[in-house]
Amino acid sequence: MLSVVIPALNAQSTLNQALAALVPAAVDGLVREVIVVDANSADATAAIADSAGATVIANCGGRGQQLAVGAKNARFPWVLFLHADTVLEPGWEREAARFIERVDNSAQPMAAAFRFALDDRGAKPRILEWLVALRCTLVRVPYGDQGLLMPKSLYEEIGGYRPLPLMEDVDIVRRLGRRRLSLLRAKAFTSAERFRREGYLRRSARNLLCLALYSLGVPPPVLRRLYG
Repeated sequence: MLSVVIPALNAQSTLNQALAALVPAAVDGLVREVIVVDANSADATAAIADSAGATVIANCGGRGQQLAVGAKNARFPWVLFLHADTVLEPGWEREAARFIERVDNSAQPMAAAFRFALDDRGAKPRILEWLVALRCTLVRVPYGDQGLLMPKSLYEEIGGYRPLPLMEDVDIVRRLGRRRLSLLRAKAFTSAERFRREGYLRRSARNLLCLALYSLGVPPPVLRRLYG
C-alpha cells in the first residue's frame, strides 16, 4: 500500500533509527517498500540501507532531485517522503492507516504531515516545536522534516518534487495548497544536532531568513550556500 522514500547523504548516525521506526508498519503490511536515494555518501549510509532491506538508488543531485527519483521508482499507490534524520514516534502507522483509509474512501485526494518534534531536552527545543506548530496551524507550511504522506496520483497531479537543492519541501506544499493538506497528531522526531552545534537562535534565524528570501524570489542555489 505504501512506499517510503528517504533521501540520504552521510546519514549513518541517524538512518538506523529512521528505518527501525518503519518496522512495525512493515509487519502490519502498511509499508511495502523503502527506497533510500543516496547522494554518494562517504560513510556507511548505503550499506545500512541495504542491510535493512531497503532499495538503494545512487543519485548525486540535490534533495529535490533525490525525492523525485525515489517517487519515480515507488511501486505502491501511497508514498511517504521522510528525511534520514527523522524518526516517527511509535504508533504513527495506525494514524497514517486511518488517514489513508479515509482519503481512499472520499472523492478528495489529500496529503498529510506529522507534528514536528526535536530529539533534545530543555526549554529551547520545546519553544521551537511550539513555534513550528503555530506556523503549521496558521499557514499550513510543514517542512520536509515533518514527513509528507500522499497518494501517488496526487503527487503526479501537482507535478511532484522539483530538482531544487533547497526549499523543495516548501515548493511542493505550496502547490498542494491548504485545503489538500492535513496535520496528523503523531510526532516526527528530527535530529537536533544542527541546532545544538550552531545554537538554536542562530539556526532558527538562518532558516527564517532563507524562507523569507525564497518568498522574495531568491534562487534556491543561492539560498543553499546561505543555509549551510
